[in-house]
Amino acid sequence: MKTSGLLLLFAVRLLAVGLAVLMSPLARATGEAPALDAALSKQVRDLAIAATQHAGDGVTRVDIEVGRLNPRLRLAPCARVEPYLPRGTRLWGKTRIGLRCTQGSALWNVYLPITVKIYGQALVATAPLAIGSVVTEADLVQAEVDLAEDASAAVANPTLAVGRTVARALDPGDSFREAHLKPRLWFAAGDTVKVVAVGS
Repeated sequence: MKTSGLLLLFAVRLLAVGLAVLMSPLARATGEAPALDAALSKQVRDLAIAATQHAGDGVTRVDIEVGRLNPRLRLAPCARVEPYLPRGTRLWGKTRIGLRCTQGSALWNVYLPITVKIYGQALVATAPLAIGSVVTEADLVQAEVDLAEDASAAVANPTLAVGRTVARALDPGDSFREAHLKPRLWFAAGDTVKVVAVGS
């Protein structure tokens, strides 16, 4: 009976330990990284929004999507976590914000992925455009687009797009980017040109 009682007590303690591990914020039985608490998530958003206050002319709004930490991370408990901008970071499109533990048994520093969407007015396609198509005024309309969605700058002035050749197929609603349009060819290779220079 004593042996059975000891085994039962051991099993109960083992079950309690197992439940504690499963409920731990650092546990990753599902392979998912721990989620940020609401207060820290708000700090990250506020920091990102403050850093994009001067994103440029024509910006209508900014949205911040906070990602998740790397699921392979094993972080020690921390009483105070501070978000910060890593040096050289540009808050544009897919980027990151640093999180550092400043009060805990083991200090750590990690990077949290975020997506910064910066909206403004630019040109979008009104109809499908195949590669090699020449852009006309009827193919363009102004709309609010995510300026940070592509590394290439969005085209907002119709005069910069009309008459240009499409270098990449576009669907209706796709924003025109500089990289989507071939450079203008004012004359062909081998043509005779006249150069006029004025000045000393």
